[in-house]
Amino acid sequence: MSYKQTLYAEIENVINPKILKKNNRYKKWEYGYNKEYDFIVISKTGKIGQVVEIQNLRIALPAEDECYKRSKNKKEQYWERFEYPKELQRIKTRFDWEEYPMDFREKWYDYIDEEFRRRETGFWFSNNGNSTYITGTHYMYLQWSKIDVGAPDYREANRLFFIFWEACKADDRCYGMCYLKNRRSGFSFMASSELVNSATISSDARFGILSKTGADAKKMFTDKVVPISVNYPFFFKPIQDGMDRPKTELAYRVPASKLTRRKLETNEQLKELQGLDTTIDWKNTGDNSYDGEKLKLLAHDESGKWERPDNILNNWRVTKTTLRLGRRVVGKCMMGSTSNALDKGGDNFKKLYYASDVTKRNKNGQTSSGLYSLFIPMEWNYEGFMDTFGLPVFTTPENKVLGIDNVPIETGVIEHWENEVEGLKEDSDSLNEYYRQFPRTEQHAFRDETKNSLFNLTKIYEQIDYNEELINSMNVTKGNFVWQNGIKDTKVIFMPNKDGRFIISWVPSKNLQNNVIVKNGVKYPGNEHVGSFGCDSYDISGTVDGRGSKGALHGLTKFSMEDAPPNHFFLEYIARPQTADMFFEDVLMALVFYGMPILAENNKPRLLYYLKRRGYRGFSMNRPDKIWNKLSSAEKEIGGIPNSSEDVKQAHAAAVEYYIENYVGKNNDTFGDMYMQRTLEDWAVFNINNRTKHDATISSGLAIMACNKNKYKPTQDRQMLKVDLGIKRYNNDGFLSKIID
Repeated sequence: MSYKQTLYAEIENVINPKILKKNNRYKKWEYGYNKEYDFIVISKTGKIGQVVEIQNLRIALPAEDECYKRSKNKKEQYWERFEYPKELQRIKTRFDWEEYPMDFREKWYDYIDEEFRRRETGFWFSNNGNSTYITGTHYMYLQWSKIDVGAPDYREANRLFFIFWEACKADDRCYGMCYLKNRRSGFSFMASSELVNSATISSDARFGILSKTGADAKKMFTDKVVPISVNYPFFFKPIQDGMDRPKTELAYRVPASKLTRRKLETNEQLKELQGLDTTIDWKNTGDNSYDGEKLKLLAHDESGKWERPDNILNNWRVTKTTLRLGRRVVGKCMMGSTSNALDKGGDNFKKLYYASDVTKRNKNGQTSSGLYSLFIPMEWNYEGFMDTFGLPVFTTPENKVLGIDNVPIETGVIEHWENEVEGLKEDSDSLNEYYRQFPRTEQHAFRDETKNSLFNLTKIYEQIDYNEELINSMNVTKGNFVWQNGIKDTKVIFMPNKDGRFIISWVPSKNLQNNVIVKNGVKYPGNEHVGSFGCDSYDISGTVDGRGSKGALHGLTKFSMEDAPPNHFFLEYIARPQTADMFFEDVLMALVFYGMPILAENNKPRLLYYLKRRGYRGFSMNRPDKIWNKLSSAEKEIGGIPNSSEDVKQAHAAAVEYYIENYVGKNNDTFGDMYMQRTLEDWAVFNINNRTKHDATISSGLAIMACNKNKYKPTQDRQMLKVDLGIKRYNNDGFLSKIID
């Protein structure tokens, strides 16, 4: 099977060609967010060309300019760092430059101007015959940044990273990026390069660095930022105060001049110099780092590895304020990290990452965090698997491919990764650590340690991985249920819809659909023998923070003689519609369509009262662990089961555990048919002591209990009663028999 990349897409026909041509002619495209076309223009020339989409963010690239070709031969067209002229290498400062004669300086003005232009607008070069655009920031990284191995390699993954970053800078709604990465992707050096690049063209500004510890932030500053600054060519290097290689602060400002006796006596006039008055520094890790400061750029490294008591979420709430003045965003954050295990800082980073989804914005057009999330799969940026052109060798080539490091590549990166995974299958924690370090999916990146899970995490992840391989095989369908002709309490129809709230993997045959039995005016499910539903409901439509827990509904089959897959989760619903009544109606329609009963929590009783009021009390199961005469009056009225009882909690967890062990993951060389990824992911992180945020686990566990209700039947106490059968017993000692009482 050939590899199909999903990292980016080229968008066609976004703009009417006539309008595009006209606006390009008059250079009308402004740098920033274009509301009319819902894309971000990163061109600084007024002209745009190709529109690309990276992680749901539409970005308009500059129109193609003069394209540099290293060679006329297509195979020899690739990125190569331009040699810095030897005549200029000797010049260390602008003061040295001014000592040279005018004719020498005029000789190099065009060269220097061109470097400034590339820095500002970016650079086009031919890569294997293809015109390729890199941003000015990326050019500065490739051409002028010194890293641990010398000059950085050109990588296509980094090109897309810098294009995405430029869009974050251009969009005035955005506070920056939250980059979920793989190990050794070069983020720290790219962030350091951007710090120096931005700081050396900004006046009266402050730039900061944070990392998982203060020592790590200091190391990034001394080992990455400072060397890049030191090695800049003189024409990019502002006047600097203090040491060439400082430990705490890099200051681009005019040094204070000492007032000497000779200067006083001679009235010597110092030449006035202008400095940027800009600094780069680092801070110790903490919730209040940079609190009260105003930052132009914050490099936030290893943000997924903040361990307790440090909390990246708390820090970001504080740090975010340093990047704005009122409603205006005046600074940006470049945040990037691999993720630790969830209980070692990964959970908070995961929350921040998903709060940065560009498809979920408030009315101000901003994401919940203010950042934009970016994930680049490991196959794009794995060392040793980039060809001469900086492109990933995804699949194993028929013939060897020369790598960018001049070492032949015989195996594709995906096959190599799969071989590594296969070798770690017997060591779950090592496998999950490898997934976190080199993730191919977001789910890989947030893998947890098996020892921290209540359930068998190995089996859960086996199933998740198996499902991801089947992602294009249409095992599940999204959609919604509706009443036929819009008339309630008639027939229910399932309508496929890519944005639907329901995910289903099995639809009953026509004879089983809408199987409702009416007895004495009360409706009962006709397919109770086929399966049941579990539900974690909610009672209040709105919440103070506008979020709240979601309503969850799960459908599960059991063994039956009907044409239905046994022990199969066929429905998942995890959503919070605008009103609670909409949720209740969704639940009711699903029950009617499948003709199955529901076991729901009765501590949030509105759903159960809703069913009773509509005549569907017969669909609401009574708690299976009590006989009828032991139920409370409320339980008799509406059914359901409480979640407060410790016995119920333990029984619920045991039900999920049993199902996972027997029907999830790999068993006897076959995989389970549990295709509901969100539920699997919720099982993986379930905390029995804090159940409120695990809607999917609560709901699915109740469905399992409902299908196995006989296991929870109470055993009645046996009472031994004395019954006189009229048979007497005698004591025959002595001469006369005596009756024994």
